[in-house]
Amino acid sequence: MKEPDDQDTEEGQSGSRSEGKPSSRSNLKPSDDTTDDFFTDGEESYLDDDLDLEDMNESTHSSQEYFQAPAASQEPPIEVKEEPEVDVKKKLSPTFYYNYLELISIPRVSAEPCPSHSFGYDCRKRANLQLLDNNTLLYVAGNQMVLLDFKNKTQIYLQSSSGQGIGAIGVHPNKTYFAVAEKGSFPKIIIYEYPSLKPYRILRDGTEKAYAYVDFNDEGNLLASVGCHPDYTITIWDWKEEQPILRTKAFSQDVFKVTFNPDNDEQLTTSGSGHIKFWEMAFTFTGLKLQGSLGRFGKTSTSDIEGYAELPDGKVLSGSEWGNLLLWEGSLIKVELCRTGMKSCHNGSINQIMLDEGEVITAGSDGCIRIWDFETIDTADVIDDTGLLEIEPINELLVDKSVNLFSLIKMDEVGNNFWLAQTQDPECLFSFHSGPISALAVSPLTYLMATTAMDCSVRVYDFASKNPLVQMKFKQGGTSLIWAPRSVSVSASQIVVGFQDGVVRIFELFDPKGLTVFAGRKKILDAELQLKYVFKPHTEEVTALAYERDGEILATGSEDKTVFFFDVEKEYKPIGFFNTPGPICQLMWSPANHPESTLLIICENGYILECLCPTIKDVDDQNVVTFAIPDMLLRCFHFTSVKSKILRFMEVQRREKLKMLKEKEREERRRKLAEEREAFGEEEIPEEVVSEEEEEEEEEPLPEIFMPPTPSPVLCGFYSAPGKFWVSLLLNDIFDGVELSGNYDAGFLYHCQFPSYLRNSDFQKQENEPFDFRVLEDTEDNPIRAITFSNDHTMMFCGMRNGAIRVYVLSENDPFLVSLKDYWHFNVHDNNYGSIKSIFSSFDDQYLLTAGEDGNIFVFDVFSEFIIQKEAKAKVPSPRFGIESEAVPEDIEDPKAYSIENARKKREHDKLMRKVEEIKAHKREQIKILRNEFWKLLALNKELPTHMQFQRTDFNIDAKIHAEIHKKTSLKMEQVEKELAWEKQKFELGLKKLQDRFREPLESDTIVVYAIQSDHQIASYRLTKPSKYSKLKRPSQSERRASKMERFEKEGPGRKESQRDTGGSISLQEESVMEKGKKFHPRTLSEIMVENQIEKTKKLIQQAERAQLKILQRKKEWEELYKSKPDDDYEDPKDVQAIKEAQTFMGDFNLKTAPDYKIPEHMRINAAKKEEELGFLDSMAHGKKRYMNKCILSLRDLKLAVIEEIQCLVQELKNIQSSIPASKHMPIPQVPQIYPEEVPERRFQYDEETLLRFKRKQKKRQEAKSSSKQSGSGGSGGGLGFLKLSSGKEGDLTTRDSLSRSSKASAFLELPKQTEFEKAEPGDVELEIMKRDEVKHLYMQQFLCNRIKELTVTFDAELHLLRHQKLKLDTKMKLSDLHHVTLFQEMLLLKNFEKQENILQERVNSLDKEEQDMQWKINETLKEMEEKKNEITKLQEQEKALYAGFQSALGENNKFANFLMKVLKKKIKRAKKKETEGDAEDEDEESEESSEEESSLESDEDASGSEDDVFDDSICPTNCDVGLFELALQLREKRLDIEEALVEEKKIVDNLKKEYDTISKKVKVVATNLNAAEEALEAYQREKQQRLNELLVVIPLKLHQIEYVVFGEVPEDLSGTLVFSNHSLDRLQERIVQLQEENAKQQKLNKECRERRKLLTREKREMAKTISKMEETVRELMISKFGRVIDLEALQTLSVNTTLEELKIKKLRKELSNAKEIRMWEEKIAQVRWDLMMKTKEHTKKLHQMNDLCLEKKKLDSRLNTLQNQQGNAFQGPRKADIVAKQKVTELVQTQSEKITALKEEIALLRKKGGLILPPITPMQENEMKPLDA
Repeated sequence: MKEPDDQDTEEGQSGSRSEGKPSSRSNLKPSDDTTDDFFTDGEESYLDDDLDLEDMNESTHSSQEYFQAPAASQEPPIEVKEEPEVDVKKKLSPTFYYNYLELISIPRVSAEPCPSHSFGYDCRKRANLQLLDNNTLLYVAGNQMVLLDFKNKTQIYLQSSSGQGIGAIGVHPNKTYFAVAEKGSFPKIIIYEYPSLKPYRILRDGTEKAYAYVDFNDEGNLLASVGCHPDYTITIWDWKEEQPILRTKAFSQDVFKVTFNPDNDEQLTTSGSGHIKFWEMAFTFTGLKLQGSLGRFGKTSTSDIEGYAELPDGKVLSGSEWGNLLLWEGSLIKVELCRTGMKSCHNGSINQIMLDEGEVITAGSDGCIRIWDFETIDTADVIDDTGLLEIEPINELLVDKSVNLFSLIKMDEVGNNFWLAQTQDPECLFSFHSGPISALAVSPLTYLMATTAMDCSVRVYDFASKNPLVQMKFKQGGTSLIWAPRSVSVSASQIVVGFQDGVVRIFELFDPKGLTVFAGRKKILDAELQLKYVFKPHTEEVTALAYERDGEILATGSEDKTVFFFDVEKEYKPIGFFNTPGPICQLMWSPANHPESTLLIICENGYILECLCPTIKDVDDQNVVTFAIPDMLLRCFHFTSVKSKILRFMEVQRREKLKMLKEKEREERRRKLAEEREAFGEEEIPEEVVSEEEEEEEEEPLPEIFMPPTPSPVLCGFYSAPGKFWVSLLLNDIFDGVELSGNYDAGFLYHCQFPSYLRNSDFQKQENEPFDFRVLEDTEDNPIRAITFSNDHTMMFCGMRNGAIRVYVLSENDPFLVSLKDYWHFNVHDNNYGSIKSIFSSFDDQYLLTAGEDGNIFVFDVFSEFIIQKEAKAKVPSPRFGIESEAVPEDIEDPKAYSIENARKKREHDKLMRKVEEIKAHKREQIKILRNEFWKLLALNKELPTHMQFQRTDFNIDAKIHAEIHKKTSLKMEQVEKELAWEKQKFELGLKKLQDRFREPLESDTIVVYAIQSDHQIASYRLTKPSKYSKLKRPSQSERRASKMERFEKEGPGRKESQRDTGGSISLQEESVMEKGKKFHPRTLSEIMVENQIEKTKKLIQQAERAQLKILQRKKEWEELYKSKPDDDYEDPKDVQAIKEAQTFMGDFNLKTAPDYKIPEHMRINAAKKEEELGFLDSMAHGKKRYMNKCILSLRDLKLAVIEEIQCLVQELKNIQSSIPASKHMPIPQVPQIYPEEVPERRFQYDEETLLRFKRKQKKRQEAKSSSKQSGSGGSGGGLGFLKLSSGKEGDLTTRDSLSRSSKASAFLELPKQTEFEKAEPGDVELEIMKRDEVKHLYMQQFLCNRIKELTVTFDAELHLLRHQKLKLDTKMKLSDLHHVTLFQEMLLLKNFEKQENILQERVNSLDKEEQDMQWKINETLKEMEEKKNEITKLQEQEKALYAGFQSALGENNKFANFLMKVLKKKIKRAKKKETEGDAEDEDEESEESSEEESSLESDEDASGSEDDVFDDSICPTNCDVGLFELALQLREKRLDIEEALVEEKKIVDNLKKEYDTISKKVKVVATNLNAAEEALEAYQREKQQRLNELLVVIPLKLHQIEYVVFGEVPEDLSGTLVFSNHSLDRLQERIVQLQEENAKQQKLNKECRERRKLLTREKREMAKTISKMEETVRELMISKFGRVIDLEALQTLSVNTTLEELKIKKLRKELSNAKEIRMWEEKIAQVRWDLMMKTKEHTKKLHQMNDLCLEKKKLDSRLNTLQNQQGNAFQGPRKADIVAKQKVTELVQTQSEKITALKEEIALLRKKGGLILPPITPMQENEMKPLDA
């Protein structure tokens, strides 16, 4: 019975759980110690099934609410028997321990469950690596806790108490305890003491299914746990008292981790799928609660959080899926940390974060361990909108690229810094498979075991001595493995492994110690694997391998639904394959006792096949087309579900047994009745007894027959007899919309029998049922995954899906499993994901080995109870003779490699294609012969006469054939274009990318111009487009604000006022413009009259005001004069500016390297300015190079022009030499050559001829290579091929201009062709002419040669000059490159400083702006105060003037003066004026009543206080002037208005003073902050300058520039020198002279100022005396004239009646406007009359025009009639065309006669001596130009 204090009051329910569920503690047997006082067998759990753990406020109830609150509830309470209350719960004794053997989950039979050894490790479990001491590691392996001594490599095991697995482990901070959180139904957390390993405490009911994580706090007195699906409960335990303190639901998704804050036990953190949560234990009015705050990712993407660490100040640093670090403050992300260049901190998720000695250590899935600076991370903050901050690690370690680091643990060894890592890398301190084990096999000869997994490794272990021996890595994961039997390898040294890509590899295991030892050989291992055979029979992963019982054949099965056979004796030569109806999961050959060797093939989809052993045929491999075995004899069994029938049969048997029992009972009852009847002598049985016997119970209906719609997947099977086998199945299905409990076909072993052999049958339609079955207990939802037998078949070992092993003891020779009843069951692997894939016993049945999907491998000693344990060790096979000299076969590493069948198909296809190509070649040869004959016929046809030739169309036998051929050709071309479209686009894109990368940025390529007569050359710059720095000016990110002095100098004192008065000035300007526009119009007489009247009035008013203006102006002048009076400490601004300039530019000559160097404002620089400087340098260098390139290009063009001209001259020279004797020929100069480097743009120009030439060269090269006779001649003559002259295309260097020039020259030198006459002897005249021609030709020959030489020399001179200039420019460009490097380094450095500098500069700017705004407010406040004071003074003066005016109005000796003054000065309470109606409406009634009461009270007080002086001011006394009385009343109202205005102004002044004081205080604070910010900025600038000073600058110097000489020699060390320009040195020397002159000038000026000061002091004293005398004189004149001293301003206040004057002006303007309107209407009438007259004239003109048109029409009609009568007369005269033709012929005759005359003149001229013919001037050109000009 549970104690009353243990009742749970949450949701008003008791602590009991549902009645149908037994307590998790009911199976415990408490020991005989003090535990009996606290726990009973029926004790119930703390949690309720209906308990809602998720609270809206993320809080929970305290332990008081859980355990001490009363049992009151909102729901009806459960009836509970009253029990006596217990005042205080007893605490557990610190020395209390549980019994381990009573806690653990023991096997059903055996009492020794502990495995012998574990070779596996579950690397997927979080935090599955803990350190207990410097030698002992703690981790979970399936259902076992493994304590590994990694120095001695010994293991200690602790079994799970629930038998359903272990969820999480945690170690106490003192390493004296460790917690094991288990899995199962309401699992426990067991606290073990270390090193005694005694169960110390048990925590119950913390979660529903399994624990995900546990963690102790830093003190070790609390334990936090979090559960898995479905409740995700987080619980805080007082673990020593086995009591929960707080609990709540952590989240609605998977929670990975929960930890305490090491510095604050009241704070916790949880993380998991897509969340992180921050918890805090807080006391509320309801007690202690656990309040959680969910982390909000904000702009950052939501991420799973694997690793995090709590910082000492409460912040949390977590990882992310993409590898960046997230710094959390509160529940928000403060900053996201990444590496420089926006690279993530890790490439992948960060799995663990730790703090160690002021450093942050992170471990990621990329295999890297990185160390970061703690201070940098702790003080990190956002600097821009991206939320990212770039930092760099202090150090990093790359474990391996394929490593996924899960956790790190630091070893506490003094003086060492060792860490242990949980990784997926198999190359660590201990090496295990990462992930599920795919297959396991055992040696048939010794204690060796081989395993493979999807981690691409194959491993061999010695499980007897518990040592791993060897491993090999591949690129694909292993999926199946068997150990070759001794019939294949006598020494059992071969291992066959199937891989994921369909490859099968056969390895040979041997002991390398038996090999010959060579020098330099690496460390010899205990075993070594060598690849012996490799082949690829399948296209998908290999799932099954099996050797035939005699070892002659190897069978392989795969997911590609094929079974392949290999001949073992012939080095695994392929025999063939056949297809199966489904993916294969198991292959098994029949045992030796079967008559035939058959293969059992088990498919996953429910098909079981059997085939006979294939016959091995000696067939030539070359003749085999395919390896498919035709007509394969197969027997198929298609499993059909019979579970429902079995259940029905079992139900029928149960009912039959029940009937038999009842029948026996009836018979026994009848027998007893018969005996009683005989005893009592009764003759008949009572009717009641008979009726009872006849009554029978009504039977329930039998279970329905159910057939699942999908076939059952088969897990495993084995032979029982020939043609018979057992199988284990698995099926998840749904029946009638309800999910079936467990797995439907699970729970039985089915005995099946094959039907007869069939060929080519349809297996899909086949359905078969097993003929027998065996019931397996507790396997409804836990089917058998793997089965193996002992050697004598007396034990059957079963591997279950939940990771358990089950051993059945069988009788001898029991293949039908009749004795399959009793078994031994033990949970080994993980219950959730530790399904056993392989289970085997050793060759001598001493050991049992299991491999599961949880990555664990366990070894059990089967006969440890009966056989004395001896130290056993496996014997590794000895190496074969000559194994070290055998060549290792080439491995198949490409997963896309052809399989054996595909390779054979590919070979046959290639063979077929070769045959086809041969046929095609033969056909082509025949076509070629026919084509040659056809061409011969065509040639013969051409030789025939034209009338006998056949036309080409005659050869066309059928036009449709040609059309069809053309159509097919076009279709093929389209098809080829479509097929090559992708390739074409690919290469086009590639070409475009290459052009964009290399050609587009290139502005001009290198052009080399060679000299003609020398070897000199000049090359242009390979110029790229301007850099990004020279293209645009980057705006500075934070421009520096000007200093206060600079702003004062630029703005001036009145800039603020001018800015705020801009609107007024603009309006005044507009008014002045409008007035000018008005004044521009001429004035009329009326306007002049009005203006005269206005002017008179203005003069009268101005006369009255002028005096006041003079007085005011005089006062203003005096005020300005007094204001301009300097103070005693006044300093001239010019002097201040000069001093500042001197301090800035002249006073500080510190070097930039000095520690106290202060950077002047104008010399400060940032990255933007440096980029501008860099861009300016780039643009300047680019401009220089571009100009030089233009010069070189023009030089190249000049060379082309020179060559063209030389070609023309050479041609002319050849023409001349053809007319002179050969003996007098001068050598023809060689035409200069154009090299390819001079015209690089032509390398991309081509035409059809170029392509054909290139094709011919390619053919020649191919022929040369094939013949191998001219190996080196293939590339000759191709270098300058693109420059060879072609017919009028790009190869011809002559342009149109050169051709025109050559044509002109040839025309100029063309000799007149003589008409062919009969040869005759030349006469004397002709000989003379020939001599003259020869002389002329010799002269022209000499002239042309000299001209060619002159052109050549001139070009070479130009090239030499330009080459000299380029050498100078090269020197400058090298210097600019050095300067560019320096500027670029400075820019990079400045960019690093830019962000922080911008922050500081922005702070300075903001504070400076704030100070300016406050200063402006102060100035405005002072200005307003001054204005208000002036207004107050004016009001006071108005009040004084009011009293003075009233006094003057009273006059002297007025008897009512006192009365009237009392009336004037009387104080009257006037109602305040309401400013707005809305304000009056919003007033409350209460305030109105109170104000009325106050006003009444005040009036009463005034009345009572002035009873003695009561007088009536509403009635004018008798004999008193009524006008004065009325004046007194009016002036009293004015006085009251003035007084009210004074009060208001004084209030405003007081408020302004307060505001001024407040702002002044703020200004001081801002000024202090501004100074601090400016100092920080200055310090940062100094640091930046120091970093800039550290940059190395290269300055090339010549020897004459070095003036630092020691003993007349230049020293080797120039580190102490200073480099500056000559200009700076000259300036310094000139400055010395200037300073001396300025010093003398300033001394002279100082002397003059002293003299002037003395003179001004003397004049001041004299002026003071003069002023006092003049004041005395003025006073005397006033007394003499007025009798007293009066105010002259009162005499100058006279004015005119302005109202009357305004009315007069208004009347005059009205009269003038009326007269103007009358004139306007008269003008309108006259204009209308004029328009009428003009319209009349226009109408008359139209009538006259109409009359004229009518007359003209009449004339045209008569003329038309006349023309119609005269048709045909036009063709009687001469034709116009004949006349034009005659004129053209006449003109032609005239031109021919003119040409004849010109030729006669030329002949006559040639006959004369020295005659020279000039080109004739053709008159036709002039005649042709005339019409153009016209």
